[in-house]
Amino acid sequence: MARKQKNKQRVAFRKNRGKRSRQGNLTRDVDIARTDEAEAARIEDLPTEERLSGKGELTRNRTIIVGDIDGTTGRSVREIDESIVQRGRVLSSAGLNSIVQAGNGRSFECTVRRIVRTLARETRNAVVAGDWVLFQQLDDQYGVIERVEPRHSTLSRGSRRHEHIIVSNIDQVVIVVSAVDPPLKPSLVDRFIISAAKGDTAAIVCVNKADLIDRAELQPILGLYASLGYQSVMTSAESGEGIETLRWLLVGRQTVFTGQSGVGKSSLLNRIQPNLALETGSVSSWSHKGKHTTRRAVLLPLDSGGWLVDTPGIRQLGLWDVIAEEVEGFFIEFHPFVAFCRFPNCSHTHEAGCRVKDAVESGLISHTRYVSYLRIISGQEEEEALK
Repeated sequence: MARKQKNKQRVAFRKNRGKRSRQGNLTRDVDIARTDEAEAARIEDLPTEERLSGKGELTRNRTIIVGDIDGTTGRSVREIDESIVQRGRVLSSAGLNSIVQAGNGRSFECTVRRIVRTLARETRNAVVAGDWVLFQQLDDQYGVIERVEPRHSTLSRGSRRHEHIIVSNIDQVVIVVSAVDPPLKPSLVDRFIISAAKGDTAAIVCVNKADLIDRAELQPILGLYASLGYQSVMTSAESGEGIETLRWLLVGRQTVFTGQSGVGKSSLLNRIQPNLALETGSVSSWSHKGKHTTRRAVLLPLDSGGWLVDTPGIRQLGLWDVIAEEVEGFFIEFHPFVAFCRFPNCSHTHEAGCRVKDAVESGLISHTRYVSYLRIISGQEEEEALK
């Protein structure tokens, strides 16, 4: 019987304490023109023995055994001895430390094995809330994460040319916006919808603080997203309006709440399940922007079944791994018209014979959504829209 061939992968490691790279001229710090006693004493204090490396920081490569491919990220999954590890769910993660809940309900504070971080070097964070991991228990309180299991869905954004995964393995994203204070920004909703679709996650649009405005003013925006097939709900954490509808949408589901700071995400979660007792904040009176109260994504069990994820508020959402040419695919109302554009590579911005622009002018496509499309393909940062 032929031996099964194992997959191997070469991985570059950064040394913990790398030697300094060689300098071009070690004598340049010595002023040979000066011969006074102070200079002589300084020369005597210079290091007389120094080990140098000309290879820089990356001086080691290691071969590891890998198994399946992560269906979401496309990265290899490290093979390990599963007899010495347990399977658990990451409840929260900050830096190299994570809280992992094992199958028996016990929680452990875990660090991340260095090779796990190396395999995820393209992303800002190797382990995120919602991950299923295999970890080795060290004692009654601590452990070390040996492998992150393949993710079936994510919510992420771009951060300094890296992917920042906010949460993983979720079923739906509740995009929370406020009717007023901070003002409702449809362009941010559209970015979240694209990010959710990119991560294979359903999107729900929730307009909170409905008690602060005439409901009739909210109907156009709610009707717009409902007509596009997105579940939409109007809520008020203060009066309780819409809470039962929102609670029903969460039963038995893995749901992440996201949106700007100050829109009332934590307040809504406290109203849905009062025993969560999440910290809430206020909105700045002069900037009309929210103040951060949630510091990191945290998984919270729902009494009626499923999980809730509270996330820190954001002021900017840069889309990750979305090029301008594919943005039209996320605007589902464009689909019936794209095929009839005069040019097959029509960008729907300036071309003659563009049926998408014609549809906008005739009211078949929302002008608000079309403006969002233009912002995204032009690379205009959402931060500008939030000012």
